[in-house]
Amino acid sequence: MKIKKGDTIKVIAGKDRGKTGKVLQTLPKLNRVSAVGINVLTKHLKSGKRGQAGQKVEFPSPIQVSNVMLVCPQCGKLTRVSESTGPAGGAKSRSCRKCKASI
Repeated sequence: MKIKKGDTIKVIAGKDRGKTGKVLQTLPKLNRVSAVGINVLTKHLKSGKRGQAGQKVEFPSPIQVSNVMLVCPQCGKLTRVSESTGPAGGAKSRSCRKCKASI
């Protein structure tokens, strides 16, 4: 998966199409990402003790990684990620396909 924690993504398909958010968590085995303000679900909790009120808790649920695209920090456009290795099998680096800047 080429999207990492801390990246800014934009939803391109689904009920939250057009929303942007910062990635909180990636789930590579499930091909899903969780981001701030995207796919927010509400869970109703019962009261714990007598006399206490119940409450609603909102939390971001994971969304399929194929429904999101990375937003380049330099040019601000939606982009795919290009991964390349350094000379002689060096460290991997990610770069924007549009402006060629490293991410």
